[in-house]
Amino acid sequence: MKKLFKTMAKQEKQIPQSYRPVLEAQEVIDLYSRLTLHQQAALMRLISRNLEVQIDGETTMGYDLNFDVVGAIIRASES
Repeated sequence: MKKLFKTMAKQEKQIPQSYRPVLEAQEVIDLYSRLTLHQQAALMRLISRNLEVQIDGETTMGYDLNFDVVGAIIRASES
């Protein structure tokens, strides 16, 4: 039983994301450039929650948009 607790104590605890240093802009750009289109679309879905799009006087919230990979682009359309 003591051996179990020793191995658990040796494991490093992960620091919560909110306590980790913020990525610099270039690090974010480098990470984004290595993502596949499907991963980029998934990231855009998350980012779009804080997005408001105004076209011809009409406002659409980002969470009302669908992001799909079509060929070599990401297409946003109203849901």
